[in-house]
Amino acid sequence: MHEVVAGALVREGRVLLVHRSPYRRAYPDVWDLPGGHVEPGESKLTALAREMQEELGVAIATDSASHLCRLEAGRGADSVRFSAWLVVDWQGAPTNIAPEEHDEIRWFRPAELPPLAHGSLGPVLVDVIRSRRT
Repeated sequence: MHEVVAGALVREGRVLLVHRSPYRRAYPDVWDLPGGHVEPGESKLTALAREMQEELGVAIATDSASHLCRLEAGRGADSVRFSAWLVVDWQGAPTNIAPEEHDEIRWFRPAELPPLAHGSLGPVLVDVIRSRRT
C-alpha cells in the first residue's frame, strides 16, 4: 500500500488547491490538495514538509499541522492510504513550482470548492475552513 500525504493550507477562510495535470496517471484533470508519496524512512510530517517545499516552494511549520482525515483507495498494488493535514503556518508564497504535476493552483472559499479527487474530502475541508479564520 502506498502512503500519501496532502496538506490543506488554510488562510483567511480559504484553502489552496492544485489542479492535477490531465497527463497524470492517477487522478488526472481534477482538483486536489498538494502532496505526494511518503518515502521509505520518512515520517508523514517530514514527507508533508518535503512535498509542500517541492510543489509549492513553502516551508511549513510541522508543529502547526494537525491531522484532518485518512482515506483508503484502490486495490492491490495500486492501493493508497491518503492522510490529509491542516496547515496554518508556513513561510513563503505558494507558487506552482511543479507544473509537470499540476497545471494550476488557486485559493477557494468553502462555497467555491470544486469537485475533488477524493470526494469525501470536500465536507472535511468545508468544516475546517469555516471553523478557522487564520
